[in-house]
Amino acid sequence: MIPLADVSRQPSRFPAVTTAIILANAFVFALELRGGEEFVKQWSVIPADIASGRHWVNMVTAMFMHGGWMHIVGNMVFLWAFGPQVEDAMEPLRYLAFYLLSGLVASLAQVLAMPGSTVPNLGASGAIAGVMGAFLVTYPRDRIRTLVLLGIFTRIRFIPAALLIGLWFLVQLFNQVGSVADVQTGGVAYVAHVGGFLFGAVTARMFERSS
Repeated sequence: MIPLADVSRQPSRFPAVTTAIILANAFVFALELRGGEEFVKQWSVIPADIASGRHWVNMVTAMFMHGGWMHIVGNMVFLWAFGPQVEDAMEPLRYLAFYLLSGLVASLAQVLAMPGSTVPNLGASGAIAGVMGAFLVTYPRDRIRTLVLLGIFTRIRFIPAALLIGLWFLVQLFNQVGSVADVQTGGVAYVAHVGGFLFGAVTARMFERSS
């Protein structure tokens, strides 16, 4: 299931920060394509490095990097589906701080889970998971226009946010349980997804503007 947009509400202002984050991700991805593997190694998170107190700035740079076209396109689609409403609820500067903190917490969760790993970690997924956690807490009853893939067939369905995001979180949680031992071989950083999501769900109200 691929979320496309919230059909229950429209943001009261243009989502400038969400748009800027998407553009920043696109710019950094262009740098990755140009710099290749050397660029990825220099700016991605290596848990063993972080655990030993080195390259902490990479916890910020890595959340704007991606492993390929499908990775960045998928992440940006999810961000555009949920980010504008969360930005509207928090206001731009607090939303930006929330987004970056979600990404940092997600990276820390992955480092704590596998502190000896030398596999590069990169991607906006942890920060976006935080946005999804905030959306679930703030707008659980909103309906999300969702592309449902059924083999070779596709359908557009309107799915409640609580159901859609809840199912997404359960997938991350169960995959985490089954994949922690395999993180060293690469793959998806499910621990980071869970960490970012929980941070977003727990702290969302603190960042929202007072009514």
